[in-house]
Amino acid sequence: LRQLEASQRTLLAEHEERIHLLEMERRRLHNDIQELRGNIRVFCRVRPLLPEERERQRGMPHLHFPPQDARSLVLTRPDDSQVGRERRAELRYDFSFDRVFPPGASQQEIFREIQLLVQSALDGYPVCIFAYGQTGSGKTFTMEGPAPPGTPESRGMIPRAVRHLFHGAQDLAGKGWQGENWGFQRGFMGKFGDSEGELQVPNLTWVPVESEEQVLELLVRAGSQRSVARTGLNERSSRSHSVFQLRIQGRHAARDLRCASSLTLVDLAGSERLEKSGSVGNRLRETQSINSSLSALGLVISALCNK
Repeated sequence: LRQLEASQRTLLAEHEERIHLLEMERRRLHNDIQELRGNIRVFCRVRPLLPEERERQRGMPHLHFPPQDARSLVLTRPDDSQVGRERRAELRYDFSFDRVFPPGASQQEIFREIQLLVQSALDGYPVCIFAYGQTGSGKTFTMEGPAPPGTPESRGMIPRAVRHLFHGAQDLAGKGWQGENWGFQRGFMGKFGDSEGELQVPNLTWVPVESEEQVLELLVRAGSQRSVARTGLNERSSRSHSVFQLRIQGRHAARDLRCASSLTLVDLAGSERLEKSGSVGNRLRETQSINSSLSALGLVISALCNK
């Protein structure tokens, strides 16, 4: 019996070592694939028409989604020729993205595209995903889902990412990994600076969490404090940038290994054209500040792309 027990222990240790090596190889290959697909990716989502928009226009004939190419979006418009000038063919503008989602795309389809990036955060790589666009284009719905919360199918990217992370953590626990400090940050950004190599944002709340339910409760609480206002372009325009960050730290005690990363999901305030927003006074200065901050972000992304 002792010999059998010793043999089984040896066999078990060999299996555990093999599982560990396979897990580390999976992480390496997963990260290689993500880097090959691009460390910076841009997706385009076109939301459906709202009921009042359907009354004003007949569909979206100016938008075309090539069926054979999920990365392209074509915009067209008739050429407004003047009297006495020969009429030309309609103007055409071709755009390319890493992925284009037409109005019929579901929340699940969107998350399926970013799910592997969320897995990268669990594997120890920092990941940031943000929604950028004009006010009323559906950024908050995409990132957080409807308010108040609707069906499970309408859940946004943030609650879906949280669920994926906690389910993934349970799988890792079976491989010897234990979460040391699941952290949660959610705030509305003002001025910020860099301290000791780590971004510090004043007045953000840091809360340790142990379950998906705790995070979702904090999301509801934080969302109720977010600044929104009515403008000429949107009944409930987000007037602040919403930053959600989940910090992940894990430890494999038997192998003395540690893993640390962060998943940052951002719902940016929407850009607006001043002549269409009708903003005046404080709301005007607010719109100008939002547009300026989004322009600065564009410069940062361009610099990263150009290394």
